Amino acid sequence: MATTHPLTGLRRALCLVALVGLVAVGCSNASNNTSASGTTPTTSGSSGGGPNTSPGVSAKEIDFSALGTNSNNPLGTCVLSCYLDGVNAYFAWRNSEGGLYGRKLVVPKADVYDDQLAKNQAEALQIISANNTFATFSAAELATGWPALSKAGIPVYQWAIHPETASGLMNNFGHLPVVCITCTSRWTAYLAKVAHVTKVAALGYSIEQDSKDCADGAKSTYEKYGSDVGGAKVVYLNDGLGFGLPNGIGPEVSAMKAAGVQMIIGCLDLNAMKTIAQELHRQGMSNVVLVHPNTYDQAFVKAAGDLFDGNIVVAEFRPFEADPGDSTLATYKEWMAKTGKTLSEIAMVGWINADEAYQGIKAAGPNFTRQSVVDATNKMTNYTASGLIAPIDWSRQHVAPTEADPATHGSKYDCAALVKVVNGAFQVVASKEKPWLCWPGDTRDWSEPTQMNFK
Repeated sequence: MATTHPLTGLRRALCLVALVGLVAVGCSNASNNTSASGTTPTTSGSSGGGPNTSPGVSAKEIDFSALGTNSNNPLGTCVLSCYLDGVNAYFAWRNSEGGLYGRKLVVPKADVYDDQLAKNQAEALQIISANNTFATFSAAELATGWPALSKAGIPVYQWAIHPETASGLMNNFGHLPVVCITCTSRWTAYLAKVAHVTKVAALGYSIEQDSKDCADGAKSTYEKYGSDVGGAKVVYLNDGLGFGLPNGIGPEVSAMKAAGVQMIIGCLDLNAMKTIAQELHRQGMSNVVLVHPNTYDQAFVKAAGDLFDGNIVVAEFRPFEADPGDSTLATYKEWMAKTGKTLSEIAMVGWINADEAYQGIKAAGPNFTRQSVVDATNKMTNYTASGLIAPIDWSRQHVAPTEADPATHGSKYDCAALVKVVNGAFQVVASKEKPWLCWPGDTRDWSEPTQMNFK
């Protein structure tokens, strides 16, 4: 996925929007985590592990905690439990090889903290107080606890939908680097070429600034690059929609029809995109292409029949439909099947985060500590999760790039992995062998994309 574009922060924006009016609900529920894992440090290692007194490290295990949203999720999506499907599948794979330094990698059930949407900081403080796990995995709709975990020196591996929270936290590692939400995006502009359109609409929610920024950013993108992609421009902008489209979307679709809109960039949640698609069909506009920031859900799309046919979806990693190549995509599929779990976008995020933890500990050496693992990870300048994501340089990508300066904190390559819905299934837009469309990351000058593959 691109590292600087207006769609990147959408999931975070939608979660913040959804929180309005629901904080009291989340705060009224008690924590589901009241016990420690029972793991104690030891001075005797095994199979080359050596002595290690780090929190959560015993002679047999390296224990991790998990923090995120299961209950009270207003978007109705599976978050923490599905995320952990990927983490645990990765650990099962590595543990089948003997683990790491003679120790199994484990997320004890007692150390899974459901933040119930609004209690992320409170649950983070519990993790800090217990001090019985080495690091924390986090898939949270609201990530208010990350700064506290960072201050406590705990490595955090996370679902990267909160760039503003993660910015500057040197021990916080996402499945994507910290990104610029408001920057213009060449791949967003390139969507017009992919869809063969010139008239674009951009939609956002009024109540959340990041959703508005996404829609406004799309407009800025086509103002900057429109002449490079066949004269495409935003002819309809509406960043004032109500969350969840409580009043429907009929008048807005009618306005887009009158404006001749051919493609809609939706800075909205999955259910709202479905509502728009249904209204487009009702008004005889089924040929309009929807661009989805968060509908990479095979089951959801298949169940919708032909509703989303022709739509374009952004994948945040090597698409499942791509050839595995030298990546660990086939291994992910294998171990998700072996552990009896369903392939999903959020599970892949968990898998990538688990790999970051594994690789960081491995690089730190057998006498690893929290800080040495953080330091070792921050020396990784070409991290790709074995070909699953575009390269991250953790020595400089804890801070977002800017519109004026894409190079200092930006990615080496500005890439997007796009899939198109064809007959209810996804097809890679680029090629199965080279699924990424990439531009040079040190400039915002226009150029045609290069199809790339990473190892």
